[in-house]
Amino acid sequence: MPDWKIPLSDLDFGPEESAVVAAVLQRRWLTMGDEVAAFEAEFAEYVGTKHAVAVSNGTAALHLAFCALGITGGDEVIQPAINFVAAANMAVAVGAKPVFGDIVAAGDPTLDPGHIEQLITPRTQAVVVMHYGGWLCRMTEIQKLCSAHGLKVIEDACHAVGARCPDGRMAGNLGDIACFSFFSNKNLAVGEGGMIVTGSDELARKIRRLRSHGMTALTWDRHRGHATGYDVEEHGFNYRLDEIRAALGRVQLSKLDRGNQRRRQLVSIYRRRLGDLQGWTIPFTGLDENSACHLMPAVAPSELERARVAEALKAARIQTSLHYPCITEFSAFRRFEAEGLDKSRDFSRRVITLPLYATMPEAYVEEVCGILGTVTSVP
Repeated sequence: MPDWKIPLSDLDFGPEESAVVAAVLQRRWLTMGDEVAAFEAEFAEYVGTKHAVAVSNGTAALHLAFCALGITGGDEVIQPAINFVAAANMAVAVGAKPVFGDIVAAGDPTLDPGHIEQLITPRTQAVVVMHYGGWLCRMTEIQKLCSAHGLKVIEDACHAVGARCPDGRMAGNLGDIACFSFFSNKNLAVGEGGMIVTGSDELARKIRRLRSHGMTALTWDRHRGHATGYDVEEHGFNYRLDEIRAALGRVQLSKLDRGNQRRRQLVSIYRRRLGDLQGWTIPFTGLDENSACHLMPAVAPSELERARVAEALKAARIQTSLHYPCITEFSAFRRFEAEGLDKSRDFSRRVITLPLYATMPEAYVEEVCGILGTVTSVP
């Protein structure tokens, strides 16, 4: 592992996490059971939705969302070209065609409602929105558009746990289905894990069945004597979450609001220090109050300047990243190449992700900004 002085992300783990893992081990039941059920109930209450279904990771959540909505061969799913590849891969996995939409602008790298409208065809079944970096998409416009065309809305909320609208509605409660990731770099981290939330009883029943092989009774039910056998009613998957990760998730959920508030404080320092850099764009200015602030993106004036900054920070043992390459530039997705993605391509070549995590000292933010300012001031 590189010896980073300032990593891109870090865990907010303490004795509470150790204690709940030890408690699960002492109970000697690791498969999906009471901890998972409690995590689901607490997460649903937090988001303000009727159903939450814990799964093995965020990609599994997206796959189950497509399956539950009946998206299949010949269907089209509009989604952002700037996103992690999971949503695009899962569209292909169910036989659908991912149709890529452009971002609004470098200062708002979320899916452009105007471009969505241009991409709708008779085969379009759903729109995947991704709340980039923890800032919400333009959901009012997107919801109105999708409602007018009879399209389902899938929230890729993997960056946005704890984000909310100005009216108080939480990310995950803004579409037909929402998908969350609890990967190690997320605001709520358990290593691997995810959650699907929905207000629909029918969708929730289907997702729960598909999560565990299409079976009518779970191992936990049989272990407790609540069932003696089972049927397999449809072809499903093994996308269950285990008890250890669910226990970790419950502790992490209790820390989430405090951690997100700390992230917002750190982002405000970044904005103050980087706001005067010539030619640079810091996305989502003025929108931090309701954001989960998962990422700290900064957009350089040129691809060359981005590379210079990344190299200088690496030399100082400060980790950076890129969120994200334009998906259509990956070898596997070139066959889905489309016009109208100029802003996405330009953004992906100039954006750099700077370190941000809830336990990050303010002095680290100052150090990152100091190096960045020095590099950008050199002709």
